[in-house]
Amino acid sequence: MRAVLMRRHGGPEVLEIVDAPAPQLGAGQLLVDVAAVGVNFTDVYQRQGVQPYAGDLPAVPGQEGAGTVAALGPGVEGFAVGDRVAWVSVPGGYAEQVAIPAERAVPVPEHVDFPVAAAAMMQGLTAHYLSHTTHLVTAGDPVVVHAAAGGVGLLLTQLVKLGGGVVVGTTSTDEKAELARQAGADHVARYDTFLDTVREVTGGAGATVVYDGVGRTTFDDSLAALRRRGLLVAYGASSGPVPPLQTERLAAGGSLYLTRPTLPQHIESRAELLGRAADLFGWIGAGRLSIRIGATYPLTDAPRAHADLEGRRTSGKSLLLPGRR
Repeated sequence: MRAVLMRRHGGPEVLEIVDAPAPQLGAGQLLVDVAAVGVNFTDVYQRQGVQPYAGDLPAVPGQEGAGTVAALGPGVEGFAVGDRVAWVSVPGGYAEQVAIPAERAVPVPEHVDFPVAAAAMMQGLTAHYLSHTTHLVTAGDPVVVHAAAGGVGLLLTQLVKLGGGVVVGTTSTDEKAELARQAGADHVARYDTFLDTVREVTGGAGATVVYDGVGRTTFDDSLAALRRRGLLVAYGASSGPVPPLQTERLAAGGSLYLTRPTLPQHIESRAELLGRAADLFGWIGAGRLSIRIGATYPLTDAPRAHADLEGRRTSGKSLLLPGRR
């Protein structure tokens, strides 16, 4: 099979296409023919050698995807060859085949195609826990969604609106602003003006919650945008890590709350994984949640996919399609 291999950390050029043996199945694993695999900033961090994502080398990047079960390992029950599955937080996805633990495999309904299923996993599950667990959005909540035209941002905006929230979305261009509005954002602002927009929209009270996956460049204004006892959800750092914080800043800002959640802690049990995925696929089937796939690439174009993601030249989800030549 073909796979993308990293032998060293560095720029997109370290991603090389190689011929590799098919994965050997262990107990409780599924061999899957990969139809689509997500390209995420965590893959970029792994390639760059950023801790804690770097891991050991050589390595095949990629943590999420969708495809068809090709073989079953010893002891697998509840699955059959030909089943449609998706997965997340499983390494080695940039390949034509991958071995995944059966307990991490999510059945994909017939009404959801593979690219949509792959695109819904990491970012969709993240948007789900952010809006339903980290902070349960309720009617009238003023909410800031940073990078509202990004993969998580477009989905999170839609889920906040499903909960009745009022969204102030941030974007960097007019084109991305329009995408955020199409997803349901009530107000759209640039990163350097969103604080003024929040104050105007809320009559100076501030936002109930700010969902911040940008990090260093937005963190200070995100704190300032919160109302008393508001919550800053720092779930990512695409602009760089946030400097150390003196906790007295939270007191001075109005008894603010700050959390740094991650996806794996919100899908630890199979029941939680399947429950969140079922919600997503149900909303997709009902037309209540739209998955925007912004760019697709053949496996051989993995370096370009990384370069486009890092260069902010994408919106929505980027996917590799191993079956495309």
